[in-house]
Amino acid sequence: MMADTLSPEERSRLMARVQSKDTKPEWVLRSALHRLGFRYSLRRKDLPGKPDLVLAKYRAVIFVNGCFWHRHPDCRHATTPKSNLQFWERKFRRNVERDKRNHKELCEKGWRVIVVWECELYEHTMETIERVVDELMDGEGCEAKPKPYGEVLERKELLKVAEEKVRYRLNGNANEKKKK
Repeated sequence: MMADTLSPEERSRLMARVQSKDTKPEWVLRSALHRLGFRYSLRRKDLPGKPDLVLAKYRAVIFVNGCFWHRHPDCRHATTPKSNLQFWERKFRRNVERDKRNHKELCEKGWRVIVVWECELYEHTMETIERVVDELMDGEGCEAKPKPYGEVLERKELLKVAEEKVRYRLNGNANEKKKK
């Protein structure tokens, strides 16, 4: 466990700023899949857990999970704050249970569930994208092959595009709030 060096007010302010959608890891994956020719919809509310990406053609959903919030096993980012330990343990346990329940419901409805961890996208970007594409292509009726990775994807470019989109979104939201 890590020592919590923040006061409760600072911790609360920090946690309030955490984004639950349109995160940088999501943008990395979305940019790569789009460049490879995959089309998807975002956060369909009619599906359990509102998956981050829904590829109806492949009958697959993708969750891009934050290691901290979704408790990536054996990951250095899945730390637990020392203060308010009971709160965090309950919060994390409920998150993991909810994820399992949503994945089970999706499978029962005939959807394939792919989970991508944020640390995978940062540390092994290209390998993670290849794994996702392979899992998508393993399904029935997936004759169409995506474009070759090397011709379309470059790790630095994907990370740069994702960073720009996140910055644009954050600045756009700040500008919208100023107008109100």
